[in-house]
Amino acid sequence: MVSQEQRRRQLAREKYLRQQQRRTDARRRARIRNSVIASVLGVVVVLSVSVFLTKPFEDDGKKENANAEVTPSASPSKAPDPCEKPAAGKVKSETWKKEPAMSIDESAKYTMKLDTTCGEIDIALKASAAPHTVNSFNFLAGKGYFDHSKCHRLTNQGIYVLQCGDPQGTGMGGPGYTIPDENLKDKSLKGGVYPAGTVAMANQYNAQTKQGRNSGGSQFFLVYQDSQLPPDYTPFGTVSEAGMKVLKKIAAAGAQAPDPQTGNTAPNATVVINKATVTKS
Repeated sequence: MVSQEQRRRQLAREKYLRQQQRRTDARRRARIRNSVIASVLGVVVVLSVSVFLTKPFEDDGKKENANAEVTPSASPSKAPDPCEKPAAGKVKSETWKKEPAMSIDESAKYTMKLDTTCGEIDIALKASAAPHTVNSFNFLAGKGYFDHSKCHRLTNQGIYVLQCGDPQGTGMGGPGYTIPDENLKDKSLKGGVYPAGTVAMANQYNAQTKQGRNSGGSQFFLVYQDSQLPPDYTPFGTVSEAGMKVLKKIAAAGAQAPDPQTGNTAPNATVVINKATVTKS
């Protein structure tokens, strides 16, 4: 028969093991958020400072999550929601095993329109400078991949961006394939600054380890204020003047505190892409 003291010790041991498991899980989640733009400001502070943090390379190797990113923590603030309710519909969960075949005309002009709950954001795409990226967005938009998806992260410290492109809304999603880095010497990137209006790819690149090149997927960020960043993230579009007003409205509403599970600092505004369309002109 187990004595009362033995039982007490057994329960204490089980409690200790549960605590250790929770700590292990917490460390794993921290690693998931620990990669891309963390070296932007030269300092990595877990769960708070710097930039796009991504899932670790030692993951299960599945490309479904190859585009998993998180951005820097934002200062929580409260403001009225300036946006409308999302249109009826559900996000799609389809993924693909490889990058779509090139189908765009690199010499033509393309525009991506994000019809969001906060207003229309028109983006002039750089097809000739970033053909793989523009081709991928043309493909994904045509499949309705971005429709009804949330822009899951707003940052207002260090860098000033709205991050979108993950149908999961967690910062861990991707299309199942990756695309190469492009246009990293774009003339607009001067003095280590991504100027306001820039649309660029999130990725898994870690400047400290030099790992994670060519790891972009579907997640992208829209810069609403000049942001200090190294030229490691494919700039593939420019937001229109009217679109910038929409971004400023979203940014003015502030961001929520970091989600304890994902680290996301979600915008206070209800930013949902009702429909994304890429057109050739």
